[in-house]
Amino acid sequence: MTVRLMTMIGVAAAALAAIPAGAAAQTGAVDFSKAKLRNPEQLKETAPATYKATFDTSAGAFVIEVHRDWAPNEADRFYNLVKNGFYDDCRFFRVVPGFMVQFGMNGNPAIQKIWQNTNMKDDPVKQSNKRGYVTFAQTGAPNSRSTQLFINFSDNTTLDHSGQGFAPFGQVVSGMNVVDKITAQYGERPDQGEIVAKGNAYLNASFPKLDYIKKATIEK
Repeated sequence: MTVRLMTMIGVAAAALAAIPAGAAAQTGAVDFSKAKLRNPEQLKETAPATYKATFDTSAGAFVIEVHRDWAPNEADRFYNLVKNGFYDDCRFFRVVPGFMVQFGMNGNPAIQKIWQNTNMKDDPVKQSNKRGYVTFAQTGAPNSRSTQLFINFSDNTTLDHSGQGFAPFGQVVSGMNVVDKITAQYGERPDQGEIVAKGNAYLNASFPKLDYIKKATIEK
């Protein structure tokens, strides 16, 4: 399972009930309300020491509390992506019961292609991948994290160790029961290469019952 995570979780970087998405997400057209997402160099704001992000999803709402000292590169990246709407209308495209739920590929191919190789430097692992802890996905290569995330369904401590290096940056502090309800109907079937190429148009057509993020916001 661990090897599977490392190879599948970043396939975009290495070669890791559905209401129809908006027109921009389905066609790849530019959404000018999120124009900053087209220039990653503009999104390098330092995150607060601790902050919360609320995810309103088709399965309900959950809240992630982030601790910057756990993994500062990840905390900063997450803060900027949430604040600028990257995760809005994103699907939970990979769900492995008892292991994790993965998301973080933008439904607009034009935006996803910009970010898929906009990688961060690795953070050292300071926390364990326990149930409810949130971590950026990566491949087996160093410094390969970009936008994809996963939430641990159980205590996946093997991901902490040498050779894995998955560094949690936050945890679900409210709504873990919602995370548990995210549909696992399609398992690992959605193809990440197709998501990169076609975005939500592909996911809506082939996997119409995927749960998704309506909107993610930084709590004030």
